[in-house]
Amino acid sequence: MEKIKLITDSTSDLPDYIIEKYNIEVLPLFVIIDKKTYRDGIDIKLPELLEKMENTSEFPATAQVNPEMFMKCYKRYLDEGYKIISIHISSKMSGTYQSACVAKNMLETDDIVIIDSLNVTSGLGVMVIKAAQLIEKNLGLAEIEKEIKRIQPHVKTKLEFSSLKNLVRGGRLSKTAGTIANILGIRIIINVKDGQMAVSDKVRGSKKALKSMLDYIDKKGVKQGEPAILLHVGNTEVLDPLRQELINRKIEFIESEVGCVVGVHSGAGACGLFFIEKF
Repeated sequence: MEKIKLITDSTSDLPDYIIEKYNIEVLPLFVIIDKKTYRDGIDIKLPELLEKMENTSEFPATAQVNPEMFMKCYKRYLDEGYKIISIHISSKMSGTYQSACVAKNMLETDDIVIIDSLNVTSGLGVMVIKAAQLIEKNLGLAEIEKEIKRIQPHVKTKLEFSSLKNLVRGGRLSKTAGTIANILGIRIIINVKDGQMAVSDKVRGSKKALKSMLDYIDKKGVKQGEPAILLHVGNTEVLDPLRQELINRKIEFIESEVGCVVGVHSGAGACGLFFIEKF
């Protein structure tokens, strides 16, 4: 039986009890605000980040996990006799995956498998939980890699933004579009496509936002027995009714809150479901 260590990064936005339950190693990305650098989830938590963002005119920057951090982490577990599966934020959104690959190449070992999730936040989190469950079932490194890559294109996302302020400040949405959307009460619905966040729908009001999300969830179907995550940050009119509708549909899920790196762009008003579709 192989001794396997599961490693991810802080953009997986997993709740602490899940990290502890599966003994997952989480390497932090970084948030830079007012010229000070913070480790995501260690030096700064979301409430503090949101407060700082309200009191500064400078929009925060974020930075990837660097190769040296991966090298130290990988070497520690290799020296303890582990093989490693390392799953990370989409390579199209961060250089973290490339840093992991650089570290593996420097260590010159086949005992590390690195997977580009082509996803972010709870989409990555779903894949990490699935890998943890496979480790518990005593599957080997190659078997886990094969299964995670098999489900990868079937991890689906529907995330609703009730506030567009941070999307505008971060340059993800134009100021004009953001102003018009706010005036009209427009809610942005996004998914992850080809490893990047993409707008899938624009609707007016929370009721239509909820309907758009539920229509998508019903169309794709949530694969029972697989991880699903209800993600949220701050207060949103959609969260409570979405949670209740998932319960009504007998969809099992865990709840989580976004971390600081993702929170930089989401702001304090977003929620959605990340799940594996029926296939």
